Amino acid sequence: MPRTLTAILLALATLSCAPVPDEGTPKVLVIGIDGVRPDVLAEVPTPALDGLIAEGSYTDAARTGFPSVSGPGWSSFLNGVWPDKHGVTDNEFGGERYATYPDFLTRIERARPEWETFAVVDWTPLARSETGAPPLSDAIDRTIVLDGYELGWLEADEASVDSAVAALSTTDPAALFVYLGNPDETSHQAGSIGPEYRAAIAAADAHVGRLLDAVRGRATYAAEDWLVLVSTDHGRRADGGHGGDTAEERTIFYLASGPSASREPLPAGVGVVSVAPTALAHLGIEIDPEWQLDGCPTGLAESPAPACVPGPSR
Repeated sequence: MPRTLTAILLALATLSCAPVPDEGTPKVLVIGIDGVRPDVLAEVPTPALDGLIAEGSYTDAARTGFPSVSGPGWSSFLNGVWPDKHGVTDNEFGGERYATYPDFLTRIERARPEWETFAVVDWTPLARSETGAPPLSDAIDRTIVLDGYELGWLEADEASVDSAVAALSTTDPAALFVYLGNPDETSHQAGSIGPEYRAAIAAADAHVGRLLDAVRGRATYAAEDWLVLVSTDHGRRADGGHGGDTAEERTIFYLASGPSASREPLPAGVGVVSVAPTALAHLGIEIDPEWQLDGCPTGLAESPAPACVPGPSR
């Protein structure tokens, strides 16, 4: 059954009995899976993601910006604005304006410096850049940087998840960002419609399952209100390439799940820029209009006031 229809049926089935958000300590786990086509994702068995969809809001018709490459895509994912604001239009990160439009973890640090933040990535430019500041700033309490090209992408993703699981088990983070790069690199080598790419998506889903087990296994889990956000930076063509303005390259998925997530259908205009403001809103961090975010909190059961108007998709 197509995942869109599955999500609708699950939402209708659970709408009348959707849980009321508890008063637990809000926390957020943000998972970024690089280069996932929603239509292929719908055809791959993904029990972890399916479980999240059953307890939240999902769309396979969200949008990323142009150009549809990782530099601008992850910048928009992390900071909530389109490339015309953050300044990144390629994977070199030249022209970045992250001082004005920082990542959501940095905004958390500025608002609540006593809270712990964590990030782990295996595409090194997300945390190290030779041509400008990287998207993830030094303000984050702990950032682990692995190199997928050196370790191998499947192995690097596994090591990244190991690090995040350890952080969830031994520390008390308020917010985490976990990046998984293997699906994108696999598609560049083997295309996006064959078994290799599907296997990479299935492996990413298994990683998501491990992260969820770590969250639910925390000694303090019963007193916490975890929101899980999962999305990607861009789609791709059948040959595995991307960067253009086609629907295949710019269509992405967006998922918000947890006790505080809505079970209602998501509105039009959901974009990659929705991730950062949703994470901030769940943590109770007021979004200042002067930040000029293009995204709005999306997929939460209770929308923060005042109402947010999303910036136009670029």
